[in-house]
Amino acid sequence: MIMMSGFREDYHRYYWAPFTQMGDLAEEEPLVIVSGDGATVQNDAGDTFIDAHGGLWLVNAGFGRREIMDAAAEQMYRLSWFPSFEGMCNDAALNLARRLIDMTAAEGMSRVFFSSGGSEANEAALKMARQYWRLQGYPGKYKIISRSQAYHGVSMGALSATGIAANRRQFEPLVPGFRHISPPYCYRCPYGLDENSCDLNCAKELERSIQFEGPDTVAAFIAEPVMGAGGVLIPPDGYWQEIQRICRRYDVLLIADEVITGFGRTGEMFGVRHWAVEPDIMTFAKALTSGYHPLGATLAREEIFSVTLGEHGDNREFQHGTTFAGHPVACAAADANLNIIEGEELVQQARDKGNYLLEKLGELQDLPVVGDVNGLGLMARLEIVRDADTREAFPDDEQVGLQVSRELLRRGIILRPIGDILTFSPPLVIDHSQIDDMVRIIGDILQDLR
Repeated sequence: MIMMSGFREDYHRYYWAPFTQMGDLAEEEPLVIVSGDGATVQNDAGDTFIDAHGGLWLVNAGFGRREIMDAAAEQMYRLSWFPSFEGMCNDAALNLARRLIDMTAAEGMSRVFFSSGGSEANEAALKMARQYWRLQGYPGKYKIISRSQAYHGVSMGALSATGIAANRRQFEPLVPGFRHISPPYCYRCPYGLDENSCDLNCAKELERSIQFEGPDTVAAFIAEPVMGAGGVLIPPDGYWQEIQRICRRYDVLLIADEVITGFGRTGEMFGVRHWAVEPDIMTFAKALTSGYHPLGATLAREEIFSVTLGEHGDNREFQHGTTFAGHPVACAAADANLNIIEGEELVQQARDKGNYLLEKLGELQDLPVVGDVNGLGLMARLEIVRDADTREAFPDDEQVGLQVSRELLRRGIILRPIGDILTFSPPLVIDHSQIDDMVRIIGDILQDLR
């Protein structure tokens, strides 16, 4: 019998963790984090770890930011919560809404609908798209196209858009009307092409899918500017321009899921800005508050909002909402977080440090087990392979990525693998010496991998 005390006993006795096979942990101790500072966190035993994943892609401003804590506390003392239904609101939510619209002026956003996180933000976006076409007189225009390996959330609509099979199987049948096309996975191109022969087939597949389904049945295409949980898949040049052209041609709304890529992660304030994309709807969460409080936001163009205007009882209003939408404490935390991101030029820092991280990771490509290394800003990938020359993968049952991540944890690095892909999204305040330590330790582990 395993004897435990304190937090660890509580974990095994009471806790049910998300996306976790609890049976695998029966003989192991959980990592209990009790504090954080900058790009590092500490566990209850006093050990310090570099958080190479920013929690879950999101602690952009870093841990331990008093400015955000103080703003949240001050707001809580003044007004802890108030609903946003039926003409009621709070000043913190209004201030943040105005700021977000100002920040997304280049993308043409006009209205903000708040929620409590990324799944909810995407759920709202999908409902907006369907209701928009229904109110326009096209009730049959309801299908949503997404991509295989995409992650959009865990609520039933967002899960239906998600293209990760393992996430979906236990909950099928899902919401009808969702379709998926191939992702822009250049290292393992679904069409067997390389950068010299690429004809943007993965983007043109959207057009073929719309034509097959019938343009009069397709409401929207939802996609992350850079796919996160799919393995940090960075699209080739011209991909997003082709996607936007196709959506405009067939009157399909374009939803940009910026839950991971928003607020500096990729070296631009928003991921779509790398390709001058102008979506119809944008979704935010995660780095909107850098994780200091749950908050999601769905932004839309004025025409998406205006079709809902009418009179009481005409059923045009957006019949959707959550209890904590526009939570004043969350909005105050977000405002303080955005002050840091803008005031400390963290977007530029992400660009500069991301280039440095890619340079250091690139030095590992001489190792026979290092395949693709790629990144955009402080969002990067390193794909572990059995043979870099042939791109042969390790067998799934060897779980090489998982074994590497466990060894990294033992050496003080928290890094999340997706299969055999090591993914990086550290706090934007990480420094060069921490990047050096992180890459050196990774190199030592991969050097011994056979």
